[in-house]
Amino acid sequence: MKIKLGVVMDPIEKINIKKDSTFSILLEAQNRNYIIYYMEIKDLYIHCNKAYSESKIIILKKNIKQWYKIIKKKTILLSKLDIILMRKDPPVNMEFIYSTYILEKAEKNGVIVVNKPKSLRDFNEKFFATKFKKFIPVTLITSKKNKIKEFIKINKDIIIKPLDGMGGSSIFRIKKKDKNFSVIVETVTKRESKYCVSQKYLKEILNGDKRIIIINGKPIKWCVYRIPQKGENRGNLAVGGKAKIKKISPQDFKIAKIVGKFLKKKGIILSGIDIIGEKLIEINITSPTCMCEIENFYNISISSILLNCLEKKILRKNKFF
Repeated sequence: MKIKLGVVMDPIEKINIKKDSTFSILLEAQNRNYIIYYMEIKDLYIHCNKAYSESKIIILKKNIKQWYKIIKKKTILLSKLDIILMRKDPPVNMEFIYSTYILEKAEKNGVIVVNKPKSLRDFNEKFFATKFKKFIPVTLITSKKNKIKEFIKINKDIIIKPLDGMGGSSIFRIKKKDKNFSVIVETVTKRESKYCVSQKYLKEILNGDKRIIIINGKPIKWCVYRIPQKGENRGNLAVGGKAKIKKISPQDFKIAKIVGKFLKKKGIILSGIDIIGEKLIEINITSPTCMCEIENFYNISISSILLNCLEKKILRKNKFF
């Protein structure tokens, strides 16, 4: 019997297939003869207490001009799927939260949802790292300007960013006595109406921040160093950072293993953690990227590792039932 895989993602016509981790996973799924049901958040719905979605059965091709083709449009009962990949990019807004309630209905009917809907709701990616306090830099989470002012007085050089940002958006570096302090804080906190994260600036960012992929609690031994452009504080590839692939260090492996053990317990099968120097910065669980960069550099298929893991879960589930 063919495995039925549903994927909830951003519009497929807008992705960059050279870098898109979701595309890489789906291509491997297609190589294994999975039936792929493509969905967007707006397609999910509840009717008579059952979870459904309008979907499109697609086939994929590694072609930068035309990388997908719709074979058939079909309304599906989500419980009929074997796996659902929740790969919608942040922000984690209320529509995202509502969609996790719908996906949870499918999960309760035996569908493997990656990542677990409850955990997607429970753990903000930037807040999540504070659970591992011995690994993180000095951190403040607040919406109050006076508290950030006191924080910068003590730490002298900080990074400030919103809790719901992604891809390096709205990340600022502020030094003590910075004339732009007020306008930056007002912008990031929306005039003290939104929480933000402030952290002590780590000079190690000049060597790049590291993205480590974790699958079912186990870190992949290769990671992506995202090195900032000259004069830039952000290493994110989305804002021009340069990618280098290296083996993870013993200390990074230690951090990833401890974090991974917790993630596995919470049903977070696919994640990406960010480390600067030896400090944990973020834990990405919504739609972690950088798989393609590693796969293109080294003879490893992270997509295969993920799908092997999910297939084992399907076998165990079928034996149980």
